[in-house]
Amino acid sequence: MISDSLIALSTLILAMLFLIGYDALWLLFVVSAVRALGTGVQTPAVGAFLPQLVPGDKLTKANATYGSLQSLVMLASPMLSGALMTMAPIETIFFIDVVTAAIAVSILLLFLKAPVHAKALDKQEISYFDDMRKGFAYIKNHDYVKTFFLFVAIFMILAAPVAFLTPLQVTRSFGNDVWRLTAIEITFSIGMMAGGVMMASWGGFKNRVYTMVLANLATGVCTFALGIIPVFWLYLVVMGMIGIAMPVFNTPSTVLLQEKVEENYLGRVFGVFGMITSSMMPLGMLVFGPIADVIEIEWLLIGTGVLLVVQSLIMLGNKVLIKAGSPLPQAQAEAEE
Repeated sequence: MISDSLIALSTLILAMLFLIGYDALWLLFVVSAVRALGTGVQTPAVGAFLPQLVPGDKLTKANATYGSLQSLVMLASPMLSGALMTMAPIETIFFIDVVTAAIAVSILLLFLKAPVHAKALDKQEISYFDDMRKGFAYIKNHDYVKTFFLFVAIFMILAAPVAFLTPLQVTRSFGNDVWRLTAIEITFSIGMMAGGVMMASWGGFKNRVYTMVLANLATGVCTFALGIIPVFWLYLVVMGMIGIAMPVFNTPSTVLLQEKVEENYLGRVFGVFGMITSSMMPLGMLVFGPIADVIEIEWLLIGTGVLLVVQSLIMLGNKVLIKAGSPLPQAQAEAEE
């Protein structure tokens, strides 16, 4: 609630400044940074919070449903915002953002009664840096977390071209029509929603790492295909398949941490997980972006697609990850019942 309120407050200040005529561009960057700070607090908090509300055997469905809702919002919000901008000034849209945030926080405050987790019940001095140090020490001392984070980081770097360079590829290879760029974004978002629904109903393999390997392999094959497909409608189909693969990878990876990391360290581990997932793709683009002006994007997609397939095979042979992905005895017994 605090992080959402911080985001809303920064937007409210921005809206008021715009209303009085102070609309300097640098303000948008400052507010974006504040909003990112709030999101950086909220995202790991949500990941650590869901196990307090949801039974262990329902975590996959809960996370998949949550992911589908996020995908729906990502698809609908730009459309709605674009439509609103044809009818109202930007300040009005800022105020709408503040009001919707206030409604969301009010719902949490009034209707959600959350159990207090064990660490919060202990009397302790709050030390940000000490907590952060303990979080990194926990990751260092648990091989499966270290290995898991390494594979996720590599996946994010290798997925950077398909995530960021495909609009440029479409412009160069198929034409710069607006509808083409819109089509790949919509297709990808619809794919993500479909993947979330599929995970909510299927749940994935009993060993969560096998599900991640399947998604990693599918992403690699589809990324390779995007580098060789000459027909745009086939390109859209493959882009939709990559969208489906994203929740199939993200959902079991989130549930794996929720199940295996000790409750007292869950928020800190998710904080590091958030840093990795949000930073690796931009870092990848620092490499692949300049290369895309020298080497054809198709070749970058083919190369990263092959590497993703290789990573899938390495994951499949990693004993630490496979052991970590095995279901907990209690969860397995509940599933069999």
